[in-house]
Amino acid sequence: MTASLTHPRPAACPACNAAPAAEALAAKPVDARLMLSLPGIHCAGCISGVERALEGVAGVRAARVNLTLKRAAVEAGPEITAGDLVAVLDRAGYEAHELDPGVLAATEADKGARDLLMRLAVAGFAMMNVMLLSVAVWSGAEGVTRDLMHWVSAAIVLPAIVFTGQPFYVNAWSALRAGRLNMDVPITLAILLAVATSLYETIMSGEHAYFDAAIALTFFLLAGRYLDYRTRATARSAAQELAALEVPRAIRLRDGVEETVGIADLAPGDVVLVRPGGRIPVDGTVTQGKSEIDRALMTGESLPAYAGPGSAVSAGEVNLTGPLRVEVTAAGKDSSLHRIADLVAIAESGRSRYTSLADQAAKLYAPGVHIMAALAAVGWYLYTFDLRISLNIAAAVLIITCPCALGLAVPAVTTAASGRLFRKGMLIKHGTAMERLAEVDTVVFDKTGTLTLGIPQPVGLEGLSDAQARVALALAQGSSHPLAQALAAGLAGREAEALDGLREVPGYGVEAMWNATPVRLGRAAWVGAEAPDVTATFLQIGDAEPVALTFTDSLRPGAREALEGLKRAGLRVMLVSGDTRGAVRRFADEIGIEEVLAEALPAEKAARIAALSEDGAKVLMVGDGLNDTAALAAAHVSISPASALDAARVASDMVLLGQDLSPIADAFETAVKARKRIRENFSIATVYNIVAVPFAVAGFATPLAAALAMSASSITVSLNALRLK
Repeated sequence: MTASLTHPRPAACPACNAAPAAEALAAKPVDARLMLSLPGIHCAGCISGVERALEGVAGVRAARVNLTLKRAAVEAGPEITAGDLVAVLDRAGYEAHELDPGVLAATEADKGARDLLMRLAVAGFAMMNVMLLSVAVWSGAEGVTRDLMHWVSAAIVLPAIVFTGQPFYVNAWSALRAGRLNMDVPITLAILLAVATSLYETIMSGEHAYFDAAIALTFFLLAGRYLDYRTRATARSAAQELAALEVPRAIRLRDGVEETVGIADLAPGDVVLVRPGGRIPVDGTVTQGKSEIDRALMTGESLPAYAGPGSAVSAGEVNLTGPLRVEVTAAGKDSSLHRIADLVAIAESGRSRYTSLADQAAKLYAPGVHIMAALAAVGWYLYTFDLRISLNIAAAVLIITCPCALGLAVPAVTTAASGRLFRKGMLIKHGTAMERLAEVDTVVFDKTGTLTLGIPQPVGLEGLSDAQARVALALAQGSSHPLAQALAAGLAGREAEALDGLREVPGYGVEAMWNATPVRLGRAAWVGAEAPDVTATFLQIGDAEPVALTFTDSLRPGAREALEGLKRAGLRVMLVSGDTRGAVRRFADEIGIEEVLAEALPAEKAARIAALSEDGAKVLMVGDGLNDTAALAAAHVSISPASALDAARVASDMVLLGQDLSPIADAFETAVKARKRIRENFSIATVYNIVAVPFAVAGFATPLAAALAMSASSITVSLNALRLK
């Protein structure tokens, strides 16, 4: 009992007290924090399925999935690698790619949002208290009581307005230093002049003070600024996402010994080992081994390409069937994947120069408001020779012409349009996407994974005999090749033959013995057949003539409807793909697209978009792959399906939430209507100012009248925006 009540005495030196724990921590192996991209997840079931699969791995401490970012964060023992987890998820039916946590850390800091939220909270707290005090003034308080309410309001508002209005002050000062006007200039002037005149009126025991209007204006504008910031934060930098997708480590071979090193430690001339299923970490040349390479993410090719000694491979491609030794020609910042990231960054900076309708209105609004306020102040001073009255009138003009209605004109319409499109299956990420979509006159589609599902489907299997089908199924089940897996799925339900000596020949196919007869499933050249101009694999049984098993890519639901709707709207439609000329031409003829560019590399896609833009076209790009990211970022506006790679979704302005493409045509129609509503809202705001300004200039704009006028204009603009629904 005594021992249980005895407490250890604290050490005189805290460092000595902490040292044993620190030593124990240092001796313990540090857990690895791994990040995985999960481009295919879309619901709560996917979250639980991924987490259950990951937590079932021995050595994994915890796994958490973020559906919004489509990522998984895994805490695991040092013996667990990202490759192990990717393999586990692949067996569970989830596509996964390793991300570099160090690169992503730079993009996840949200200091700006926290700063705006803190200022918004302070402004809201101050506004509520000042409004309570203002009720007494509006109710008719006079003399000492009114002065007391004004002084208490001043004590609350002055420090609050200095702190909360800083985003507007900084932006206004930056604009003035650059010799231009933006919306923050009249906002800042209205706030400062309202506070200054209110303070002077309070000192002089005046009747009207605008402390409540100044802090309320700050609060509502901060709310709009915060929502806008959150919208922009959702669209993380595609260039950063691409950089994170680069394989952070590689297996380097030196004197026959394998060592895992960071990509930054590799140099041209080094030799790296890429195992089957692994993503190639560098640009290089194959020196040993045969395999097939999945280049769909990089080039859009639907058919895996053969890789053998002398073949050039690029960072980001996936090794499918056999181990490869690759001599490094470029790594890290010099790799082709990083060059795509550079293209995306350049394209994003170009898009950021787009001037929204609100900014265009601000160019006219800001100088107009200043001129009116200045003229009112000068006119009243010449009429009364009373500086106090003239400044009060100027403050009233600035407050009653506050850009609340103008500031709501675009966000209100965009919110209504976003809600309408979200219900139809499209998510709008960028604040100006609707405006830019309404200006589009040309639409460029990628093929594989965009107009199609990117999943090969076997055709003509009914022409196989029962024996051929069972042998083909047995061979397909023994291969990890995408076409073999698709064939196995197409023959599911049949009984597979028993084969002997089944083995996969990297780069060629799979072979075995069936009743002492050699059987093969693989490339045309391997079985002595002539390669057709379609996606195919060949089945050969003994000396019999090889049988071609052809595949087609499934058309994405709603693709035809989307194309027909865009053509009816008078838009020019093009197909730009990295796939082979024959495959692209046949597909274009089938779906009804006349203008085609095939075998296009990522840089060529971006260059094509840039050339169209230089000719005056406003381009909508629809794509899904790594090879599309630069083109998506370079386009006037862009859309990607939810199944797209993370980097492609991030580079896009809009994301299709389902597999159906039909919402694209409706999005264009909605965007045109939204632009019309925005212009109507600008007209409403203009009429409001034409009516309200004379009252302010005449000296009738009391704080209560100003509040009612601003509220009426804002409500009218919002109701007009809701007509989109």
